[in-house]
Amino acid sequence: MCAFVGRTRKWTIMKSDSVIIIPTYNEKENIEKMIRALMALEHSFDVLVVDDGSPDGTAAIVKSLQQELAGRVHLIEREGKLGLGTAYIAGFKWALKQGYEYIFEMDADFSHNPADVPLLYNACAKDGYDLSIGSRYVTGVNVVNWPMGRVLMSYFASKYVRFITRLPVYDTTAGFNCYRRRVLETMDLDSIRFKGYAFQIEMKFTTHMCGFSIKEVPVIFVNRVLGTSKMSGGIFSEALFGVIKLKVGSWFRKYPKAN
Repeated sequence: MCAFVGRTRKWTIMKSDSVIIIPTYNEKENIEKMIRALMALEHSFDVLVVDDGSPDGTAAIVKSLQQELAGRVHLIEREGKLGLGTAYIAGFKWALKQGYEYIFEMDADFSHNPADVPLLYNACAKDGYDLSIGSRYVTGVNVVNWPMGRVLMSYFASKYVRFITRLPVYDTTAGFNCYRRRVLETMDLDSIRFKGYAFQIEMKFTTHMCGFSIKEVPVIFVNRVLGTSKMSGGIFSEALFGVIKLKVGSWFRKYPKAN
């Protein structure tokens, strides 16, 4: 949000209460469009891009936008592909230091609709939930343009996670989420082990085990149009076997509780 001051053209940047963390690797086709779409929302949302050394110049595009949108667009550059989980952990720690109250996870490729961001925000800021999830499966299967094999794999993966962990969430692998800062402050972020697909499962499971409230907000997930998907068989294998370790480990671990 900007405030006009005096007769001269001087704009004062007013800090948002929310930041949207977007991890990137080779997203030059999408990142500017996504940032501009988020900047156009009625509520003021800041953006933090965590780029893993994209050779296609993604970070350079973000830097150019930083000059235009000073104070609202931020960038963490990392050397090499270090994993989705570590990107978000780095983003979480940065956001907490900056004092944001609502901290989002979101993809750059428009599989998550920017217009749905206020829905997740309202679930936390107005309805009082600690974690809101943009859910593909809470009201059925809301996925567009995915191959049927991938839809089935994702849907039954969430079913499997619910069965093993007893986590009361339909879309356990969703990557479109909003956390209140107290959730991330309470859990030990350095103890989150998974780096890939299972990272999202571990974060939701830990949030639940700490006693925080969770709300699934129905959204429609659309397969990317531009750029290349980062999914792989190894990512699904981590989720398949990781949830068993996660559940067994919870029997011997004491989770910090929500205040």
